Formats: sequence, C-alpha cells, structure tokens
Amino acid sequence: MHDPLSHYPGYSLRRAANATAAELAARLSDIGLKQVDASLLLLIGANPDVTASALGRELDIQRANMVPLLKRLEDGGLIDRNPLDGKSQGLVLTADGEDRRKEALAIIEAFESALLARIPADHRHHLLPALQALWRNA
Repeated sequence: MHDPLSHYPGYSLRRAANATAAELAARLSDIGLKQVDASLLLLIGANPDVTASALGRELDIQRANMVPLLKRLEDGGLIDRNPLDGKSQGLVLTADGEDRRKEALAIIEAFESALLARIPADHRHHLLPALQALWRNA
C-alpha cells in the first residue's frame, strides 16, 4: 500500500517513537518497571536529594502526576525522602532502588545500542542532536 504520510517527518517520528517505546517498555517490564519509573530512578541516582518539582520540570510531568509516580516508587522501597529545609524534601535511592537502577540502566544501554545499530553508520552521529533540537528548542 502507498503511504502518503511517510514523507512527513512528524509522522515518521511518531511511528518510530511508538515502536521503540513499546519495545523498551517490554524489556523494562521484565524487572517490574515502567519507562517513567526507570527515568525517575536514573535521575534520582544521578542527583541525590533532588526535589519532586525539579524532577517534574526535567521530565515535563505535572505535579499532580508526579505524586502517584513517586508514591509507587516509595511504596516499592526504591526511594526515600530526606528533609532539606522546612518544607522541601529530597529524594534518594534506597539500596533496592540502586540495584533496580543498575538493572534498568543495563537494559536501557543494551536497548539503545541495538537501536543505534538500526541506523546507517553515517547517520548515527546526527541522530541524537537532530532529535534533541526538536524538543530542547521548542
């Protein structure tokens, strides 16, 4: 069938994002994580005592949506809260959270390597800057 949409970058980007997101989601589900959980664990691990609001800004997640996401990680024993001042709390990984972060990172790195292998070698170094230009400059 002729696809009249295939020459539109936005359409191709959406199709690629959907296909790759489903693939990564399946791999992360093997360790009981959703993609957003893995993202939060990676960011908290790299930024101990980060606040929920800073995480929300970085991942473009509304405050109301951050609350249940963080509660799920906290209830799962993957993160703890540390008082920072009178009203702010910093988030840190527990020992189990660090173990799960490492598992998630290994899965993500293997996935990303396989993903890049699908791109012709002479285009690989352009891919990430081009994708980032679409959302960082928006």
